[in-house]
Parts: sequence; C-alpha cells; structure tokens
Amino acid sequence: MAQQPEQHEHPGDLVLDVTEQRVLGALLEKQVTVPGSYPLSLNALRLACNQTSSREPVVDWDEETVRECLRGLRARDLVRVVHGDRALKYHQLLADTLGLAADERALLTVLLLRGPQAPGELKVRTERLHPFTDRDAVEACLRELSAREVPLVHELPKAAGQREHRWIHLLGPVAGLPEDTPVVEAVDRESVLARDGATGRDARVVAAYDAVATAYALEFGDELAGKPFDRWLLGRIPALAGVSPVADVGCGPGQTTRFLAEAGADVTGFDLSPGMVQEARTSQPGVPFEVGDLTQLMRPRVATAWGAITAWYAVVHLAGSELPSAIGGLARVLKPGGWLALATHVGTTVHHVEDFLGEPVDLDFVLHDPDVVRAAVTSAGLDVVEWYVRGPLAGIEPETDRLYLLARTPLG
Repeated sequence: MAQQPEQHEHPGDLVLDVTEQRVLGALLEKQVTVPGSYPLSLNALRLACNQTSSREPVVDWDEETVRECLRGLRARDLVRVVHGDRALKYHQLLADTLGLAADERALLTVLLLRGPQAPGELKVRTERLHPFTDRDAVEACLRELSAREVPLVHELPKAAGQREHRWIHLLGPVAGLPEDTPVVEAVDRESVLARDGATGRDARVVAAYDAVATAYALEFGDELAGKPFDRWLLGRIPALAGVSPVADVGCGPGQTTRFLAEAGADVTGFDLSPGMVQEARTSQPGVPFEVGDLTQLMRPRVATAWGAITAWYAVVHLAGSELPSAIGGLARVLKPGGWLALATHVGTTVHHVEDFLGEPVDLDFVLHDPDVVRAAVTSAGLDVVEWYVRGPLAGIEPETDRLYLLARTPLG
C-alpha cells in the first residue's frame, strides 16, 4: 500500500497560542543551534522553553504544561514524535508547513521567542541561526515574509522614541505589545475567486463596466485634470518609451490613454469591457483601442515588444494570488529596458459594490498590500525603480491610499 503524504495545517488557518509559540520556537532554535541533541526530549524542551536568556517573556513551566501543548501540536501535525533510545523526542514540522527558507526560518524563530523586534535587533539575535550580511538583508527578508499570500510578519508603526520600526509575527497573539497597538486584521483577498473562479469574476466585471460605460466616461473622463501626481508620473512615460509603442491596459473609457497620446506616446488602449472600448473610441477617434485582457496581452503588431505598459488601477479586481502571473505576463511582452507604470488602491479590505453610478452591479474592489504588489513585480524579473504611496485627494477620490510604482526590465 502506498504511503499517504503528510497533511499539514494550511498557513492561512494557523493560529498559535503563546504556549505553542514558545514550544515551536524552542524546537526551531535548538534544531539549528544544537543539532547533536535534536530532536528534544520532554525535559530538554521544557528547559529550552524556560531559558532566562533569549526569551521574552521568561516563563517557568512544568512538564505537564509542555506535554499538554505537545498533544495539541501533534494533533495539528505541527510536531512529530521520534522514538529515542530511552525517551520520546519531539521534532517540529512548522518550517515545512510554512515552507520556510533558512533566512525566513531564523527570523520567525526569534520573533516567536522574543516578541516585537527591530531589524537591527534581529540581525544580532539570529547570528547563530542564519548569517545575514547586514540589516538591509534582514529587512528584505521580513518584507518577503510580509508579502506572502498569507503574510507571516507585520511591520508595526514606529512608536515615540523608537529609532526603527519593529516587526511581529502573525501566527497568533504577541506578548509585549502596548494596549493601543493597532490590531492587524486579516483580509481575504482570495474571496473574489471563491464563488465561481476567475471566469465568473471576469464576467461580472465586464457586465458591470458595460452597464456603466457611458456614465463612467462622463463622470471620470477628465479626472486627470485634478490629479497632479498622476499627470506627473504618466507624463514621463512617452520619454521613457521613446519611439517604442506603449500599451495602456485596463484603460476604461480612455482617459489615461488620451493623456499619453497627447503627451507624445504611440499608445494603444486595452480594456476587457467592450462597452468601455466603444466609449473610448467615440471620445478619442484618433487613438487605437482594443478589447483585450491584461493577463493575455500580446506583443504589438508593429514592433517586437512594448516600450512601456501602463496599468492605472487595472488590477483592482484581481485576487492577491493573481498578481504574480498577471504582472509576469506584462513583463514578458516588454522590451529589454522597457517600463511598467502601475497604480492601484492599497489597504486591508475588499469592497463589495452593488450599485455603481446608478446601475446594479456585482463588483469587488481589492485593496492590495503594497508589499505584495512590489513582490509580484520583483518576481516577474522587473527592477522597481520608484514607488510611492499617497492618500486620497479630499472631495475628489474615494478614501483609500494609492500605490504608484515604476519598474523596468533588465537591459541585458
């Protein structure tokens, strides 16, 4: 009979109480620092949990407390029993469950054992676990962990008197946080796919924008006139693209496409909604527009690749997990040294809308995590050259923050 694969808890469902955090943190630590004594016996694990150094807070647990915790962790496939010569020993499975690389594992170990910490502190405290080259390497790893589909760490706001931002893990309640520390709320950005997948979501998006196309063009057709930052960033694209063509994906009724064309770009607008494309063609008869999906953008007809691609709020209906493939698809049709300019709403929620510009719709607007967006761009092989986050313009825009990002493909 074939052996069944191990079933580990899904990271998105993983919540550890403070005892479980200490037990797993101690096992993670000792597996690296004293491999000759690992896996740990119950007594050795109790001593590791109760250490007075490298532990915050310090605890004094008896064997029964640790044993009871291990029972629960074994039932959740987070700990495995190993039969030793004279005693049962315990091996952690958390690293496998979360798919941790060595640097990620080191940081999560210390965060589990010592609570909120700054990158400089983590650099010093992880020296026996992983050789980070400098503080920047620590921070880069932390941002990768925070940019996962299910984030594992979070950067706290800088408190008065602190020189650095501190970081916490997101595997359960964290000891040592001030009472007024904002709670990190989980947001399910995958919910937009839960009902009927990407195909059903896309059908609802098309139906909604077809229904509001005319009203949308009237309401937002001149919106860039009141957005100086957007005009400044978009206005740089024609020079960056040079003589190469530009694609404006998710163009809607063509307001950004028109701005780029007037600034001198050889630009084509693409939108998934035929109604929006018709509005764009009517209002900008001298600019080419096509019905097209940004996730399936083709190379231009008159060149081997695009010199630049703009995606102005084009990913607001995508789940977080769709960003890497969507941005990767755009990167593949950019020329070497080509540019991606992207803007999107960011935050910690998914807004569901049933009435839009007087029409009944069924739309979800995803407020993405800035770290996840930047990570998706980087994973597509693009170099992030500039990025900005700005708040809403009072009385003009919805009350959400916006991420603007300018990235480039390698020249080689």
